[in-house]
Amino acid sequence: MVKPPYRVPSMAEIAAVPDSGYRAISLFAGCGGSCLGYRMAGIRVIWANEFIPAARETYAANHPGAVMDARDIRMIKPEEVLSAIGMRAGELDLLDGSPPCASFSTAGNRAEDWGKVKKYSDTQQRADDLFHEYARLLKGIQPKVFVAENVSGLVKGVAKGYYLEVLAALKACGYRVASRLLDAQWLGVPQARQRLIFIGVRNDLGMDPVFPKPLPYRYSVREALPWIVRGKYGANWRTADAPSPTVSASMARNPANNTQGLELVEAMRGGTRLIHDTRGNRPAKDFTDGPCPTITVGVDGCNSYHYQVVTPRESGELTAPHVESESDITGYAIGKEWDRLGAGQKGRYLNFIKPRIDRPCPTVTQTGGITGAASVVHPTERRKFSIAELKRLCGFPDDFQLTGSYAQQWERLGRAVPPVMMSHIARAVRDGILCKRK
Repeated sequence: MVKPPYRVPSMAEIAAVPDSGYRAISLFAGCGGSCLGYRMAGIRVIWANEFIPAARETYAANHPGAVMDARDIRMIKPEEVLSAIGMRAGELDLLDGSPPCASFSTAGNRAEDWGKVKKYSDTQQRADDLFHEYARLLKGIQPKVFVAENVSGLVKGVAKGYYLEVLAALKACGYRVASRLLDAQWLGVPQARQRLIFIGVRNDLGMDPVFPKPLPYRYSVREALPWIVRGKYGANWRTADAPSPTVSASMARNPANNTQGLELVEAMRGGTRLIHDTRGNRPAKDFTDGPCPTITVGVDGCNSYHYQVVTPRESGELTAPHVESESDITGYAIGKEWDRLGAGQKGRYLNFIKPRIDRPCPTVTQTGGITGAASVVHPTERRKFSIAELKRLCGFPDDFQLTGSYAQQWERLGRAVPPVMMSHIARAVRDGILCKRK
């Protein structure tokens, strides 16, 4: 199989995917990552439920006219859902759902949080009983197929007992059920993100669940963010009583590491960023092909500066994405940790890692948008990823709209099932079950 370039279809392209005729509803829909994946496979989501206001706002921005039930799922009855979609029990093709799962996440406190009312996004609620609410609606609606998603921690350690309880509850609703740990990096997403996927087929259909096969290739951070170029850096200095020269002048004399000067000058025409700091660090602020804006007293009477060459602009590509000021980790403990770490190394703080650009990004967690919080960080600049970059790493379209603050937008992406990943699951269900049902 030939590996295609990494590209997520635009929202307009997804909307234009031919309708397969199959209909789905989504519980705990979040910002709509899973729903977008179903639409990529030609399956229309005709009703959704989401309790968190910020998530609903993002969902509405990307699915205008969608039917959204904002109630706590504990208050929703199966017959109300069936009435809203104009169907009887047993007629719906697919029920999707991602019950909140922070209590079982390997990135959380796990068993210490079970059964407690705690902060979840912008609300306070108990979230570890919601799988049973999903099963309650499943039993009443009786779709032909269901797909449920949860964190990998549900099948690890002491949480496995709860997993077996959930599995039994789903089977008791009248379904053949199977579960599998799937990793987004093997399903077209440039991020290592394990998720536990349950798929159930109603007993009367006489069919077994099917799962997507992993792709024979993966996508790296660099393939998702082509403006990041490994190794093509340079450095120079000037006496402190004169401004730094422009990038163009600098590169003619000082080629980047392992790169010939002529090659650098040619690459510079496609886009160059001068990252300047008198102490040799690389802060978040970029100066494009220009001198340092101030003359400062440098180390040993010199001003030092660094530049980075980025790839030429391709059609439809982002080469200079907007970088939110909240992404800058300078002045935080994790900023110092960033300086200390090499590519691919984990920090002393939980979840802190500087990714390698030639491999998929490590897992993006929902709390990473809090500037000082430990999380995956940018591989070559002392900052978190921008939202534009994060959308690509999470398998979302470039033009997917996110609402709220930087931290809220990050949270939406960190909690969502990557649409590209779900599109592979949806196609497997569509072709292997729905199209073949008796």
